[in-house]
Amino acid sequence: MLKSITIGQYIPGDSIVHRLDPRTKILAVLAYVIILFLLRSPMGYAVMGLITATVAFFGRIPVRMLLRGLRPVLIIIVFTVVLNMVMTPGEVLYQLGPFNITDEGLVQAGTMSVRVVLLILTTSMLTLTTAPIDLTDGIEYLLSPFRRFGVPAHELAMMMTIALRFIPTLVDELERIMKAQMARGADFDTGSFLDRAKSMIPLLVPLFISAFRRADDLALAMEARCYRGGEGRTRYKVLRVGTVDFAAGVFLVCFFGAALWV
Repeated sequence: MLKSITIGQYIPGDSIVHRLDPRTKILAVLAYVIILFLLRSPMGYAVMGLITATVAFFGRIPVRMLLRGLRPVLIIIVFTVVLNMVMTPGEVLYQLGPFNITDEGLVQAGTMSVRVVLLILTTSMLTLTTAPIDLTDGIEYLLSPFRRFGVPAHELAMMMTIALRFIPTLVDELERIMKAQMARGADFDTGSFLDRAKSMIPLLVPLFISAFRRADDLALAMEARCYRGGEGRTRYKVLRVGTVDFAAGVFLVCFFGAALWV
């Protein structure tokens, strides 16, 4: 389960999606998320799903890895479906005790589940096809116009990238702690859901200690390299928008327009 988390991981490659400017990919994901919450038609979601499948194909991302990334949020998806089914008013199709399953509730449950699935898949592909340093530069470039209003663009970009990069690191650390405690007799697999949730509490203290230790090591390493923020810093690789980025932008605009039209 822990190894299924794909957000924050990066797969090196030389595909068309990997070679895209990180700013193009970030803006595309933002537009994708906004349009995803504006859609109301099943055909619109089908078009958005086709966009996701096309990007995964050209990015050479294993389908099994993308689907595996849905496992950690499966409980959230099921909870969202059940909650929408019994809490949405409308024409009653089936009565289950004090709860009523309505026609509108089924539609709303299906809509929300598709949204969550597409949202997880798309954000995962952003980190899977973009190196952390490129992601930092892209976010900083996009936030740079807000510097005149006092927004620390470089610091915000650095914090967001470090947070994303630490997700798989902390997952690996949590798995090591679990294996160490299981070797000492701890049981995380048996019992009810509540019992298994309680058994995870002793993992929090060593996980937090490890996270603070890693953060302190990272701060010392940055200070040892004379890191003082983004002022006056130059870049070895300068981001440039090329022909492929314009072609990808036209492709996405056409598909986004089709999704909104249908």
